[in-house]
Amino acid sequence: MSSPLPVPNSPPSFVPPSSPLRPTSPLSSRGVFGAIPSSPIHPSSPGLVPPSSPFREVRLTSELTQSEDEKPVIWGTSIVVADAMRNIRNFFENFPNPEEQLYMNLIREIHDDESGANALNVDCTHLSEHNPGLYVQLTRYPQELVPLFDLVIDTICKQHFREDAKNLQFRPYNLRTSQRMRDLDPADIDKLISVQGLIIRCSPLIPELKQAYYQCTACPEGDLVNVERGRVPEPSKCPHCNASQTMQIVHARSTFSNKQVIKLQENPEHIPEGETPQTVSLCVFDELVDFCNPGDRVQIVGIYRAQSQRVSSRARTLRSVYSTYIDVLHVAKMSSGRLQIENTSSEKEYDQRVAEDTRTQQMRMEEEHQMRALGESPDIYEKLCRSLAPSIFELDDIKKGILCQLFGGTHKTFTQSGRGRFRGEINCLLVGDPGTAKSQLLKYVNRIAPRGIYTSGKGSSAVGLTAYITKDPETRDLILESGALVLSDRGICCIDEFDKMSDHARSILHEVMEQQTISIAKAGIVCSLNARASILAAANPRQSRYLPNMSVVDNINLPPTLLSRFDLIYLLLDKPNETSDRKLAHQIVGLFYQNPEMSPHDIDVDCLTRYISFARNNVHPRIGEEASTDLVQAYLELRNLSGSKNVISATPRQLESLIRLSEAHARMRLSETVERLDVAEAVRLLKNALKQAATDPTTGRIDLMSLTTDATPAGP
Repeated sequence: MSSPLPVPNSPPSFVPPSSPLRPTSPLSSRGVFGAIPSSPIHPSSPGLVPPSSPFREVRLTSELTQSEDEKPVIWGTSIVVADAMRNIRNFFENFPNPEEQLYMNLIREIHDDESGANALNVDCTHLSEHNPGLYVQLTRYPQELVPLFDLVIDTICKQHFREDAKNLQFRPYNLRTSQRMRDLDPADIDKLISVQGLIIRCSPLIPELKQAYYQCTACPEGDLVNVERGRVPEPSKCPHCNASQTMQIVHARSTFSNKQVIKLQENPEHIPEGETPQTVSLCVFDELVDFCNPGDRVQIVGIYRAQSQRVSSRARTLRSVYSTYIDVLHVAKMSSGRLQIENTSSEKEYDQRVAEDTRTQQMRMEEEHQMRALGESPDIYEKLCRSLAPSIFELDDIKKGILCQLFGGTHKTFTQSGRGRFRGEINCLLVGDPGTAKSQLLKYVNRIAPRGIYTSGKGSSAVGLTAYITKDPETRDLILESGALVLSDRGICCIDEFDKMSDHARSILHEVMEQQTISIAKAGIVCSLNARASILAAANPRQSRYLPNMSVVDNINLPPTLLSRFDLIYLLLDKPNETSDRKLAHQIVGLFYQNPEMSPHDIDVDCLTRYISFARNNVHPRIGEEASTDLVQAYLELRNLSGSKNVISATPRQLESLIRLSEAHARMRLSETVERLDVAEAVRLLKNALKQAATDPTTGRIDLMSLTTDATPAGP
């Protein structure tokens, strides 16, 4: 444990462990005070009683009635309880100033909210600005300070809302320093830490015993017993009839809380060269259960703890090596520079109860007004195109196609007609010569995608893309570990070197790209996993360079049945041209010797991701009457584009692609209705892709049969 803070000038009286101010502390309902059997606590680091304990009112009364000469201090620290509570209350009532009162307004909003929210998220940078000493105490002694924050919040609520006050919980986030997972050491145990990572597994819901009800078999009386540090002290005698060994636990009258164990893996960008990723276990409780899913990138704030392990289940002997885990206080999905996931209706209601920041309703309305004003700009389409991967030269049509993929179409479910769900995800394939920025585009999309997974074709197997069977390290049961496509659910899966994947691995993508599911039947586990992911793939030609006198199927080693599932197929050809080569050279050299300035009319990355996230969550366009007529006419024109009855130039899949592209373009304008200009742009994008990818080199006509079959029919 770190050295205690400087002791105040007036020497306080330390409270010994046997003092009535520090009784044996039961578990808190939040599960932050040793819900899992923790290591034996050092005599110099016991904690305060949680706010949910029966000693809470006694402690509060005794603390307030202490004389001025004897100030109670938390055992093992120099934290004066009365001073800490006064500083906490001063922070809530006077930040950033007594007029604005940010956190008092948040408390009022949470109390008036009818969705059941009971978490007060506190930005620790605000606490550090207002009272640096209190911030240091919180990070060094979270087990002692968190109950005090809860106690002050509860006191404020009772003073303002009387009997109708909610039981709010203090949830800190945004610490000044965030540690890497592999840098955690024993010096961080029992301290407040912040780590980032990728969630790879979530356990089912586990009922955690909070209060046990014991009933006497000799008399009808019973007694509630609080759980103490993960153990239930069974009463030896009945407190009413004094009969020995007659108390029996009644589970139906006991109190349980929700608990979940999560496996967190460090982010790929934080793994040193030549190292394997490390993992850590997380324990979340109550409303944080099922808040995040495998594949989410999250920022965790919690207490780093050590847990003892028994040599065997039959012996009480403990191992000398302890296992570590994190008791989670706050979970925030990483949204800085990344898109947010498009929430379903049920998840929207749940996420509102567990807000991740300190934004008030007024701040959210101002941000919405800013996004609406940006969407009303007449050249918003061109602005978005210039702002996407600005370091990559030209490739405007390809950037517009990727923009449509990022915005996505509207998800449609026709349950009444029995047709099921139609996907809104758009799949894109980039095929071209080496050195045409294919991998750079994939890397850029992976950095801003909400649940993006980047993988290479040669290093991906069918099991790694879908799911694999393994044994749970705790229960030893067979479980499914999610693969790249499952982790990319409702995100974008970027696959580089697509042409070098094995045939068995590519066969998995047929179901994913159309039905958006993965069917598993292994080791007695039969299930269907959601893989609602967009596929952005990049492939190289078979002969290293693209040969114009050969078709796409002949140039790349991909089956036609898989090519037909891509909405857009772009060819990136490296053609010599002195004018464009000069501009490209100036662009690349300028990136090295000077910092390119962004045009004042462009959008920065943070604003771009917030705009796309706002559009995906709030705009769900429907096809208008004029747009539907144009879609039918465009499909007929695509069918007759080749001018021959023996050549297929469009299929119903291309019509569905037109619908998705039109909806994505309408989302860029924040329009709730798909209009004729959206259909016109979707047709232009699709025609440009078809002219490049589906043109028969022998006849010069667009022939979709080359993308759906291995052979091209003869001309008329």
